Amino acid sequence: MMKFDKDKLIIGAAGPVLALVSSFVLTMLVLLATGLDPIEPIQLMIDNAGFSDIQVLIVNQTGIYYLAALAVAIGFRMNLFNIGVDGQYRLAAMVSALIGASVELPGPLHILVIVLTAMLTGAIWSGIAGILKTTRGVSEVVSTIMLNAIATSLVAWLILPKNFGVQPAGSNNLTTGEIAESGWFPGIDMGEGNGVIYGFTFVALALGVVYWFVLNRTKFGFDLRATGASESAAQASGVDAKKMILTSMLLSGALAGLSGMPTLLGETHTYSLDFPVGVGFTAITIALLGRNHPVGIFFAALLFAFLEKASSSLDVEGYPKEITQIMQGIIVIAVVVSYELVRRYGLRRQQQKVGEQLAAGGALKTDKEVAA
Repeated sequence: MMKFDKDKLIIGAAGPVLALVSSFVLTMLVLLATGLDPIEPIQLMIDNAGFSDIQVLIVNQTGIYYLAALAVAIGFRMNLFNIGVDGQYRLAAMVSALIGASVELPGPLHILVIVLTAMLTGAIWSGIAGILKTTRGVSEVVSTIMLNAIATSLVAWLILPKNFGVQPAGSNNLTTGEIAESGWFPGIDMGEGNGVIYGFTFVALALGVVYWFVLNRTKFGFDLRATGASESAAQASGVDAKKMILTSMLLSGALAGLSGMPTLLGETHTYSLDFPVGVGFTAITIALLGRNHPVGIFFAALLFAFLEKASSSLDVEGYPKEITQIMQGIIVIAVVVSYELVRRYGLRRQQQKVGEQLAAGGALKTDKEVAA
């Protein structure tokens, strides 16, 4: 029979719960300070989430955030901070859209080419940071931030009409051209006016299961977690730490590349100037809030998707939509502070338990000596 460690369970849940509670409280205080009702915006968002079209938007956005957060989480489990997920996501979406629009293949093969292109592009872009870290010792934080800026400029250059971009007639927008219908990923039509649930959302959830299995049930996952916990110790036990670092960055980049697929294959079928941005940065908070666990990441992604999509009508009721951005920003700060507090409590609790065990062992030894 499986035995649960109550202290471990409490400590694991305490960080996210404390972060969420404190962020909601602080957001309400901000609203009070500006003379607004602190309760009504939350109620309005809950009411909005009851509409079918908003629910579809929340589900779709959850899948996007989930993929991007898994990409971040792989790096975190390896003790790597891949801030470049957003750049990898945008560049991969752009390149895969360009390739997808330039070929026309049978349905499954066309989709496979687009998906593999996205994974390969994301992996190559993150692999640059991995190579710099393993060969020159460059911090992945610095290199991925720089690569984000380069990716932004590269996408802007590639999408120019004189290069690979297409400017639709009568529009100021630039696109990569529309992908043929054979390259569209089928979704679930929720009825007239309610929208379509992206089919790739279910792929995202399946990848969460794969993520859990690989990390917790394979030798590779054990080596990755061991290297993340202590690179020197893993090296001493025969694990090639540099290889694990590079592999983790490649996997993280490949997943980051996939995070653009729900939107690209399920809705826009092209990359344009108004393609969603900022997904990778939000994913960092989601991965932290979910404690890098696929279930925790799912609920954190669902929360952020709810905050983003259910707040669409707040301005109509006289409340700024930026309330949700304030809440998300406070969550970032609250996550860092609460996790540090929980970590310190966990250390004290562990020391206390060790002391109790030593005291109990000493008392038992004394009893035996007296009996002898």
